[in-house]
Amino acid sequence: MTVQQPVKQMTVLQATYIGVGSMVGAGIFALLGAAGAVAGPAVWLSFLIAGIIAGLQGYSFAKLGSKYPSGGGILTFLSKGFGEGHLAGIGAWLFFTAGSIVVAMIATSFGGYASSVVAHGDPFWAKVCAVLLILTMTCLNAIGAKAVARVQSVIVTVVLIILVVFAIVTIASWNPTLLAPSGYPGWRDIISSVALTFFAFLGFGVITFTARDLPNPRKQLPKAIYFALLIATVVYVAVSLGVFGTLTAGEVVKYGTTALAEAAKPTLGNAGFVLMVITALFSTTGAVNAGLYPSIGMTQHLASVGQFPRFFGRTAGRFPAGLLVMAALAIVLVAFFNLNAIASIGSAVALLVFSSVSVAHLRIRKETGASIIMLLIGLVATLGTFVIFCTTTLVSEPATAWALIAIIALAVLIDFGWKAAARHAPAPVDEQKGRT
Repeated sequence: MTVQQPVKQMTVLQATYIGVGSMVGAGIFALLGAAGAVAGPAVWLSFLIAGIIAGLQGYSFAKLGSKYPSGGGILTFLSKGFGEGHLAGIGAWLFFTAGSIVVAMIATSFGGYASSVVAHGDPFWAKVCAVLLILTMTCLNAIGAKAVARVQSVIVTVVLIILVVFAIVTIASWNPTLLAPSGYPGWRDIISSVALTFFAFLGFGVITFTARDLPNPRKQLPKAIYFALLIATVVYVAVSLGVFGTLTAGEVVKYGTTALAEAAKPTLGNAGFVLMVITALFSTTGAVNAGLYPSIGMTQHLASVGQFPRFFGRTAGRFPAGLLVMAALAIVLVAFFNLNAIASIGSAVALLVFSSVSVAHLRIRKETGASIIMLLIGLVATLGTFVIFCTTTLVSEPATAWALIAIIALAVLIDFGWKAAARHAPAPVDEQKGRT
């Protein structure tokens, strides 16, 4: 009896929206204030440079995805370059942890906005709203990729339309003197801020996991990656120009996550403020939806090749185990941790994983046909961003540095520990029968 293969049910546009939703929700609302404190009105340059670096990684991912389309996404790329050993396993645990941190951080941002509307910003209700969002998006992902893609398409379309209108309105009435190069800091500060703005592009890696749902991933995956990065870069640059052309850098830093809403006030009034708050809710909802999406294909693939315990390949009703574990970890982080202190860890861990993928790609570049020059430039740029992060954020925040070390050490211990236990465990009954 032949096994019927699942029907591929995602288009290039929907895969693009998965990436755009993950990037835009994670970045533009949370980063303007922090980036403005470092780069001042030159934040648009910081976003542009970060977009170029992400594009270099996108080139690498597109080449790898064309050659090795898989639900395992970038973790499949690690195993192709390093083999199914500890390096790939540790990278997988790190990526899974980083994904949980990012989901928790974005859900917390949603909770803050939602509680400001329904509970006057009460911290308890902010956490409740964040947890409810994670639970809702977990249920949506359990329904299937088609549901995720449809909801994501609606959310991202609404967000992009509003952000484009915002950019046009604010740029049309901006004060050019606020963006004058004479007010820019030195290049060292601008480059330093790239470590922050690059976080806004981390979501494009999620697109690699859509390969399992694309009818022709070899051709469609690269298109989705390039489209998503282009859209996100244009939106980030345009919005930052609009914000910093309307508010001073000091005002942007002061308003923080509500800077976009405040920048809408001069031309759109209080209605503009409310509109941007609604946009933030839509955007963070889409980002949590997209952030949870890779957990299913990623963990099932890793369980099938022996990198994760078999448990991750199972389901509880319609709920895949990997999805449940990521959602549970994100909820624990939301409920018990101050995410402002650890949010940047997700970015640092992702940078390490991306750099590892670049090294893995260099080992198999002849199979993918990628340019060694492009791969080296991408590796240097990504590692350089990580080094900048270490020499700026980690130097001034020792607690963050220790958290990063602890996460890496934990990934190493888990990988070595469970694999050692698996080697000494008796084989499952069905495997024992197969040997007799």
